[in-house]
Amino acid sequence: MPIQKSDFIIVDYTGKVKETGEVFDTTSEEIAKENKLYKEGDIFEPRLVVVGEGWLLKSLDDALLTFKLNKQQTVEVPPENAFGNRDPEKVKLVPIKRLAARGITPKLGAQIEYDKKLATVRTMGSGRITLDFNPPLAGKTLVYEVTVQKVLKTDEEKISALIHRRVPVVEVEKFKFTIEKTSFALNMPEEAFYIEGIQLAKRGITMDIQRYLPELTSIQFIEQFKKPDAVPEPKAETKKEIKKKIAKKTKAPTKKTAKTTKNLAETETKAKTATKTKATAQKKPRTIKKVTEKKTKKPTKETS
Repeated sequence: MPIQKSDFIIVDYTGKVKETGEVFDTTSEEIAKENKLYKEGDIFEPRLVVVGEGWLLKSLDDALLTFKLNKQQTVEVPPENAFGNRDPEKVKLVPIKRLAARGITPKLGAQIEYDKKLATVRTMGSGRITLDFNPPLAGKTLVYEVTVQKVLKTDEEKISALIHRRVPVVEVEKFKFTIEKTSFALNMPEEAFYIEGIQLAKRGITMDIQRYLPELTSIQFIEQFKKPDAVPEPKAETKKEIKKKIAKKTKAPTKKTAKTTKNLAETETKAKTATKTKATAQKKPRTIKKVTEKKTKKPTKETS
């Protein structure tokens, strides 16, 4: 089935400048790293597009209607259908002192804000710089390599994708929601409570749902705060349980316990007896030796 207007699709793409092959946009983290587009904290992943809603350049958006699922296709967009042709009148020479007075430190090739407009620093020298207020891709032919990975069919899939589009830093699986006829309730995960701009994100989710699922007229966000490491209070003991504990402690020893105690006593008695016997046995040889010596001395005297 071909892609149709208003379809929710997930696309993977890479945009290049035709004349130079320079990559200026991509959904692939690997390609971003290879072309020095990667920045810590940036998210590179296939993105949601609602066909015909102007989320992409018009020429690219229109071309999606001819795409087939999971097949990479190339779209070439001329300057007039992309970011326009370059306008020489939008290139200005500005004294560096004027920028310094506003706390701006220019760098060659960098984009700065001047007079509430974005400009690219093209040249620097002789106390002046050239600011180009044309879009960076003005006058260039763009080439997009695009793959439609999936077409979202159910309301649950569409809502999950809309939520992830607004809050991409939290895993979409952590957002739990319910749909009941005309009402929608979203349980916000704790990770999302303190994200910068979360209130604007919630407003964006509300506007998206109202636009693309107009049958949902009631939208609710639920934030539940739980006390960390809550320890349950110990259960109060009844009088019956207390008496049972006391009785258990004062309970008479069983026959087995008495028998064991008796055996221990007998073993101790035997050990003491053995010890005494051993001590006596060690003393006897010395006593016999003394008696023998005395008996042998007497005959000696009589003989002499």
